[in-house]
Parts: sequence; structure tokens; C-alpha cells
Amino acid sequence: MRSSPYRVLRGALPGLPRRTVRAALVLAVTAGLATVPAAATGAMASDSTSSAVASAATTDGASSGLAARPYMGWSSWSMQSSQYPGLNPDGNYSYLTEANVLKQTDALAATLKKYGYDHVDIDAGWWMDKNWTSEFDQYGRQTPDPVRFPSGMKAVADHIHSKDLKAGIYLPVGLEKGAYGDGKVPIRNAPGCTTADIVYPDLRTTNGWDSAYKLDFDNPCAQKYIDSQAQMLAAWGYDFLKLDGVGPGSFKSGDNYNNVPDVAAWHQAIAGTGRPIHLELSWSLDIGHAADWKKYSNGWRIDTDVECYCNTLVTWENSVNDRWNDAPAWSHEAGPGGWNDLDAIDVGNGAMDGLTNAERQSYMTLWAINKSPLFTGDDLTKLDSYGLSLLTNQEVIGVDQSDSPVARPVTPLGDQQVWGTRNADGTYTVALFNLGSSSASVTADWASFGFTGAASVRDLWNHQNLGTYRNRITATLPAHGSRLFTVKPGGTPLATTRYEAESADNTLTGNASVAGCDSCSGGKKVGNLYLDSKLQFNDITVKKDGIYTVNVAYVSGDPRSVTVYSNSGHGTSLRFPSTGDWSTVDTVSVQLALKAGSNTITFDSGWDYSPDIDRIDVPKSA
Repeated sequence: MRSSPYRVLRGALPGLPRRTVRAALVLAVTAGLATVPAAATGAMASDSTSSAVASAATTDGASSGLAARPYMGWSSWSMQSSQYPGLNPDGNYSYLTEANVLKQTDALAATLKKYGYDHVDIDAGWWMDKNWTSEFDQYGRQTPDPVRFPSGMKAVADHIHSKDLKAGIYLPVGLEKGAYGDGKVPIRNAPGCTTADIVYPDLRTTNGWDSAYKLDFDNPCAQKYIDSQAQMLAAWGYDFLKLDGVGPGSFKSGDNYNNVPDVAAWHQAIAGTGRPIHLELSWSLDIGHAADWKKYSNGWRIDTDVECYCNTLVTWENSVNDRWNDAPAWSHEAGPGGWNDLDAIDVGNGAMDGLTNAERQSYMTLWAINKSPLFTGDDLTKLDSYGLSLLTNQEVIGVDQSDSPVARPVTPLGDQQVWGTRNADGTYTVALFNLGSSSASVTADWASFGFTGAASVRDLWNHQNLGTYRNRITATLPAHGSRLFTVKPGGTPLATTRYEAESADNTLTGNASVAGCDSCSGGKKVGNLYLDSKLQFNDITVKKDGIYTVNVAYVSGDPRSVTVYSNSGHGTSLRFPSTGDWSTVDTVSVQLALKAGSNTITFDSGWDYSPDIDRIDVPKSA
């Protein structure tokens, strides 16, 4: 890492982790790092009751015909950002060159295209020299570095298209500081407009790195600038744009970092070009603006970079495993026209990926059941046999590309988890995960999905029919391991008794109270479960002793823990995944011992803040 830019960013962002600061370097276009060429300065942006089987959302982007399915392909960023020996021999991020992009394009066409991978996406740095100095044309628009891309960006897109692939490119949100040129740079096709007109007079900054001035869309010149950028990309022939540093998100909030107007402007500008261009937003977007992202774009990054900025492409802890906690909140936002983007899937290169084989499979499994775009950052010329088998498993790809809803956890968050979703044909996609550091067994109970009895099971990773399993399937998984099944019920729907949280038969203690809830089954829920508050369901009646899979319908705008126990037991603190907001209902199942006759089931907040509870559904038999 070049020491000078790193110190600049580290000093400016002292509170951020080292890897985040390293990521920030990709757009560290500060006064000393970016300039406008002299020629330019002289001349002249469901809310419905749901569960693990909820229906997928349909986004406004669907009307454009884009993103009918999550896109698949390759992106340059993982290799650009890695310190793996030999990847960036001419300095950090030096991997990004025309020659390397064309090499990966050819490899994609030869190895992965027939499996659906059809995007080649050029990430940050195409307009920067190897010292990371930005270059702009006479209208303040990014222009390709002649050393990195000697043939220019149109020629690269033409080559990608010659392989019957789609060409993708990258821009940061806002007006980059180096493009400002003392406010004298003219805007193309906008007589009288200059860069001084398109930003705020106080030159307030925006994006995840504060590397750009915030555009002022009260002045129509700002839209004209975005129009000019979109027209440039369309003229070059690009089919995909990753717009990065977008807020609210990128760990930034407040008016300066509200880039919803920028995204709306890009939506309008792309439509004005007459060329279909997929608009992907990055990174770690604020879910509170999900409706905006769905309205104006075709995909949105839900988390931080998956890359580790270390001597491999990724590591499990930094930050592949974050997605198990963060993905559930977004599960209702994805659908045709726009998808939740979990970031690159680097599972094809073995040692360079930085993962065990079990981790590589779990990584791909989670991405597939979440219907994330499947784009790899691996070196496609050096795929190992195991990595190739993961990336080309057509049954797993089929899960990602199917019409089924995005999967959700059907068990609380923890080291052992079960995720699933109901498919259109009545089968279920079921994933088992062991996120612990040692081998463990994981069980999927059919009762978690609302049926009981026999079910046939197919192992998607191994292309095997496993036969019939009654009531559940259990697998012993290695550390960070997984299994992925299609389960076809052959039994009957699960007969349950419903108990509403707001029932007068229940006992509420501490702060617990009944509140209205339009999406809840009885129109009400019990909330304010905090500071030693409890909700006790009384007179839970079953016919015989046993372990019961109790489905809990709840509402929680963030992941929250609650201790659940039956009768006089002490219970265990369980972490319920986020439902995305405080009006959406989801379910998880918990295992409770009940005795024949009358029982109590208690939700105890302890001294924590717990989810709101809608109801519980208790099976009539164990």
C-alpha cells in the first residue's frame, strides 16, 4: 500500500476499521490526488405478513425489462484490491488494465458463459493512473487512463460484446473533486452551465469517502451533468453501471450523504439515452430507503465489501460471514427488476480465495438462496476443479435464478441455522449451515415449514436423491459447512393451535404492552419487551409430553434476542433475525418441551431489547 494516500485517509477517518480505510483508498480523490487536465481548466449525478415462505417483491425496475433475474458474471475489484502475490505487481490496484479485462472476458466466454455468467464489470480506477490520479475530459467526465486502457473504453466494450457478453463499468456518486476545476468546467450540451452551478456553493462533500462534491439538483445544470455522463457510457456501449459510495449508506448518514436525488437523476439520465443500462448501487445501503433503491435502480449492495484487503481475496471472518446476520432484513425487498446484492462470490481459486472448501460451498449456498447476483472476482484463467464445480453447479444456480422467494432463516441466528423458502411447485428449498468453528449437527424440522410426515429430499450440491425422511433431516457439518436440499412434502399440513400474544389470557410484566399492528394476525402484538419484561402465554394445551416445534411470529426492525422457555424452565437466549422494519411479520421456530395438559410459554427480555411478538403456533402433536 502506498503510504501517503493511506495516511491521508486514515487521518481523515480515524474511527473506521483498517480494512474500511483501505477500501476508501479506491476513491481518495482529494486535492493532492486528483486534478483536471490543463486543457479542461482553461476551456471551461411489503409490507405484508410473511414468513420464510413469503412472496418475493416486484420492483419498479421490472418494467424496464432489466434484472428479470439476478445477474451473473465477473468483476475486476476482488483481484484489484488483493495483496495476493503477483496480482498487483505495479502497485496497489494496478491489476486493472485493458489486457487483464480482455483476458478475463475471453476466459468467461470459454468457461462460464454457458452457465449463465454473461457480465464483465470494470470496477474503480479505469480513469486513474497508477498513482491513483484521476483524469477527466473537458466536460468534467471521467476519461480512461491511456496506460491502463490504451484502446479506450468503447473498444473494450466492443470486445466484450463480440463474445456475446454484457459490458459493465463503474462511477462514484457526486462530482469528483478533481473534476471541479475552480468551477469553470463547462457541462456538455448545457449552455451556460459550469461545475460551479451543479454543486452547492459551500462545496459540501458526499459519498462514502467524501471524495466528491454533492450535486445540487435544484439547479437543472446538475441533471445535465448526469445526463452527459450517461450519454458517454451509452455511446461507449456499456450495459451496466455500478454507482458507488451511495448514501444513506456506506456508513454515512445526514443530508450531505443522501444520494437519493443522485440515483433518481441517474435513473432519468439512463432512460434518456435510449439504451438499457442496469443500474447497481453500492455499498451497505440504508434499508430505510429500500423503496427508493427499488424505484430507481436494479440492485443494491446490502453490506460492506466482501473483500478482505489482505493477501487473499476474502476471508471467512472478513467479511463473508457477516451476510448471515445482515441478509434477512432485506429478504422482502428483492424481486424481478431489482435484487439484494451480497457482493462478489470468490470461490473458484482455492488458496487465493482464502477459504476452506466447506466455506466456499457455504458462501455459494447463501448467495444462491438469497438470489444475490452471482458475480465472481476470481481469476477465471486459474479456476481449480472444486471451484469450477461450485460455480457451475446448475442445480444451485437454478435456486438463484428461479422464481422462488428469497430464503429466510427459519431458526434463530446462531452457530447452527436452517434457512428456507417455499417454491412455486410446492417443494421447499432448505439450507443447513454450521457457522461454528467445529463440527456440529444441524436439523431441519418439517414443522418449521408448516408440514409434517414424510418428505423426499434431493441433495443439490451432490445431485443425489437421498430418499424419504420423516419429520426432519439431520446432517453433521464441518466447521462453516453447509448442505442444500430440495424437499418435497409427502405428508400433511401441520395442524397447530394459534395463540395470540395480545390475548387477555396471557400475563404481561414489566414494560410489556399491547400495541396495534396492521400486518399481525390479530391486528395487534405485544411490544416494549425490554428491561426485565415478560410475555407469558398461558394454558398452552397439548395431549402428550414431547418436544414441540413452536413457530413464533414476530416483528423486529433489527436482530434482537429474547429468552424463550416453557413452564418453569430457564430457557436460552435466542437471537431473532431482523424482519426489515417494525411493521413486517416473519416467523422462526423454537424447540420447547411441553407436557400433556396445560403449559406456559414465556418470552423474557432480560435486560436486553427483544422483538415484538405477534403470536405462536403450537403443533397439536409432537
